[in-house]
Amino acid sequence: MPWTTLIAVDELAEHIDRCLVVDSRHDLTDPAAGRRQWTEAHVPGAVFVSLDEQLSVAKNGRNGRHPMPSREQVRDVLASIGLSDDTQLVVYDGGNGMAGRLWWMAKWIGHDAVAVLDGGMAAWRKAGYPVAADAPAPRTPGRLALRAPLATLADADETGRAARDASRLVVDARPAERYRGEIEPMDPVAGHIPGALSRPWSLNVREDGRFKPAPVLRAEFDALLAGREPSAVVNSCGSGVSACINLLAMAHAGLPGAALYGGSWSEWVSDPSRPVATGPNP
Repeated sequence: MPWTTLIAVDELAEHIDRCLVVDSRHDLTDPAAGRRQWTEAHVPGAVFVSLDEQLSVAKNGRNGRHPMPSREQVRDVLASIGLSDDTQLVVYDGGNGMAGRLWWMAKWIGHDAVAVLDGGMAAWRKAGYPVAADAPAPRTPGRLALRAPLATLADADETGRAARDASRLVVDARPAERYRGEIEPMDPVAGHIPGALSRPWSLNVREDGRFKPAPVLRAEFDALLAGREPSAVVNSCGSGVSACINLLAMAHAGLPGAALYGGSWSEWVSDPSRPVATGPNP
């Protein structure tokens, strides 16, 4: 069976020869850090993929900090690093929620066999598995079809409608103090989309960086959704990255089907006509 949400380090170690492993480490305040960390030490065979250079397109001042590529562009990036239709894709990060973006993008192009390494690089090291510093040999480009999407992308208009509709829900994955508008280190305006509820992505993981058990996540999201179906939910964050961790947690908990607002807060506030709210969850 393919892994479709999370994969444990022991499982990856046992099956690594049949997986395409991607290192997606990234620091929003130091964009060069991820590649530097990969150069110093990575899971053997892992390919580095850059959030800024490969998983985002050009910014135009209105499309957020990490604008979403097209499905065709995502397919081309993943095929270029060796992903084929029958390949298990495994993504890991440095414990800061970056791996969810590529997990979600693979689902968006219809590739179901994609999982995030539970606990990331820290868990791999803690388990005593080897690391490498040499770049892996280039892989032959994969044969990767563009299939029906297994994930849903929402735009600003759809997100605004969801936030105004009591039968729907917008969930904000940023830290609670950013949601409340107390600080804003990344974007020009502080606050949140009116009607959105705060669910910081970090609530999905334990102190060691591994995800909470699926039943625990299910209970927490059931309480947040308050009877709504997952398909009624739009997940947002700062730039369409950490919201994917909420989507991953929901899927792992048996609640797939929510949408991602790709542009998220950084796109929302690029239009001064869009409303802004501050303060805690209502």
